[in-house]
This record gives sequence, structure tokens and C-alpha cells, in this order.
Amino acid sequence: MFTGCGTAMVTPFQENGSLDEATLRKLVRRQIEQGIDFLVPCGTTGESPTLSRDEHLRVVAITIEESKGKVPVLAGAGGNNTHEVVELARECQKLGADGILSVTPYYNKATQEGLCQHYIAIAASIKIPIILYSVQGRTGINIEPSTVVRLAEIENIIGIKEASGNITQIAEIVHRVPENFIVLSGDDAMTLPVIALGGRGIVSVVSNQIPG
Repeated sequence: MFTGCGTAMVTPFQENGSLDEATLRKLVRRQIEQGIDFLVPCGTTGESPTLSRDEHLRVVAITIEESKGKVPVLAGAGGNNTHEVVELARECQKLGADGILSVTPYYNKATQEGLCQHYIAIAASIKIPIILYSVQGRTGINIEPSTVVRLAEIENIIGIKEASGNITQIAEIVHRVPENFIVLSGDDAMTLPVIALGGRGIVSVVSNQIPG
């Protein structure tokens, strides 16, 4: 479901700081018309750390409405408060998201065991698929290969967006996870090397401009 090129959607705003719903709808339609494989609203590119809960859920809802089932929607639902992430993930599921992308908890400096328990709690709270998101440069924490392997055993944790920039680590993950576990590049510049290693696609920023 979440393979090929997915776009980490930008979130457009009005000059007064309010959500620009009309432009968001246009952007979603443009992405689909130009052949993108899946959409990722409310990731880092979509300003997820600074959106209010209402804005976050509205962006997800609009993306789902406009996509009309033509492409899967992988909604961002991450953070450093496990309880809040669980609630957000449930809300995204209720809205009709096909899956969630969940970034590692930032600032808290969780141990690898702590990361496992965080994601286990999220997975137990929803039925839709989860893509892990590892981006140490932004969060200060890495999902180590052994942790990815452990989490891959959970039925609805189906993949990882790998943006560590560590090609050796990515190679190890691809080698050790089950064949049906999806490894996606989290960095446009790393797409070709990741696919060469056995990755299945990209969550792209540049595709906001050139989805075709």
C-alpha cells in the first residue's frame, strides 16, 4: 500500500495564519492527477509540531476527502507524549486514514526499550498500519536495527521511513527485517541508494513541486 513515491504534503496557510483549506484541496488533487502513489499529511513538512490538534485533524480529514480513495493516505501521528499520540492515532483512524506515520519521541531521549514500549502502545490502540519514522537529526534519537526487527514482529507495524542518513544502518535493516516489511527512504537524495539496497520507495519533499 505504501510503496513507490509518497508526498510529505506541505500545509498551506492564509496570511492571517489560518489553514488555507481551498489551496490544500487543490494541492491534493494535483498530486493525484500527476500520479503520486500515496499522500502523507501532517508530517514534518506539513508543520506537524506547530499545528493545533484541530488543525492537524482538519488537514488529515481534507486530504482523505479529496483523495476519495484514489490513493492511500498515511497520516502523521507522532510525538513525545505516548498518551497523546495514541489519541491522535485513534482520531486519524476514525477519519479514515489508511495508516499512520509515527516519528520517534523527541527531546525525552528514550532508551531503545522505551521506544519499543511507545510503539507497542500505539500499535495496540489502532487497527490500521503504522510506519515508523526514524530521523535522528531532528529528534535526537535513532531507531536501531535490532529495535526495528523487534517492532517488525507486531502485525500492524509494517514499515519504516528511514531518514537517519546512515546507509550502513539502512542496509542492515533491509537485510534483517521480514521480506514484506517496507523500508522507505526519508530523504530525497538517498532514494536511489535505499532502493538499490532493497527499499520500496520514498516519502518525498521535492514531490510537492514535481509530483509527476
